Amino acid sequence: MPYTKVMIHYIWATKSRVPLITKEIRPKLLTHIKDYTLEKGIFLDTINCVEDHIHLLLSLGTEQTIAKIAQLIKGESSFWVNNNELTTNKFGWQDDYIALSVSESGIDKVRKYIINQEEHHRKKTFAEEYDDFLKVHGFEQKKFG
Repeated sequence: MPYTKVMIHYIWATKSRVPLITKEIRPKLLTHIKDYTLEKGIFLDTINCVEDHIHLLLSLGTEQTIAKIAQLIKGESSFWVNNNELTTNKFGWQDDYIALSVSESGIDKVRKYIINQEEHHRKKTFAEEYDDFLKVHGFEQKKFG
């Protein structure tokens, strides 16, 4: 039996960064994603969101890929929000996402960062956060929109 621990920090935004994740929707969405990942054998460690984006920390299973996990969670959760009519507007996630590997020594720092999203975004917008992630991790700069 293989033993793997590949921790990935995912970040993605709502379509056009529209602030659709209200205080009423947020707990339902987070609970639903937790339940869905458990059902699909996706090892979710930490999750949190604010009005226009979400952060997840998870461990990839031996048969899982970064792209497939993003596709599953994004597609199913947007379908669920729309099917349950939780918003008056059509809910969707942007196609883009950031996925970063996290070393064992960095897991606690990433967990705290995800848990403290509300506090963090009192000081910095998502656009600023996104640009910072691109810069710090050496990605080619592109407009997020």
